[in-house]
Amino acid sequence: MVQIKLVSSEDEILQIKALQTKNLRQHISDEEAASQGFLTASYTIEYLKAMNASFPSVIAKEGEQVVGYALITTPEMREGHDLIKDLFNNIDRCVYKDILLRSAKYVVVGQLCVGKDSRGQHLVNRMYDHFANAVKGQYDYMVTDVDCDNHRSLKAHAKAGFEVIDSLVYGGKKWDIVIRSTK
Repeated sequence: MVQIKLVSSEDEILQIKALQTKNLRQHISDEEAASQGFLTASYTIEYLKAMNASFPSVIAKEGEQVVGYALITTPEMREGHDLIKDLFNNIDRCVYKDILLRSAKYVVVGQLCVGKDSRGQHLVNRMYDHFANAVKGQYDYMVTDVDCDNHRSLKAHAKAGFEVIDSLVYGGKKWDIVIRSTK
């Protein structure tokens, strides 16, 4: 049975990094990217440790193995990685329900991943529900961006209750900015 929990050890952070590396776009075939989705950003172990020191991320574990994760990225982490900084800057300019997000309490989903052998078990929804409960009271919204070429991820985010509020172009690619309330 897969357990959903917050990161609580350095070994779990190392397993996140290994799962991330395995699912980066440059490490999978075009066919797999099209059908299974892919990751774009690579984070160093040091940045992942800093993220988790700021606020522990959500993981899915089967036994002792991390099989999925949703990185909780607080505003304090915006300066640690160029892609994250750019994402925060783009989110800040968005308006949602007549609220300029720069003035709202939101947290960024720094990345979402479910390992190939664990897909199809509704782990995305379970991780995002856990994520929302973990940050409730401190943050009103979870926000991220999804590469528009990553159809599986767009579909998973929609099923998990996210809605598209804007888009941006980064690195020659179009990204949808999506949001979900933590309430």
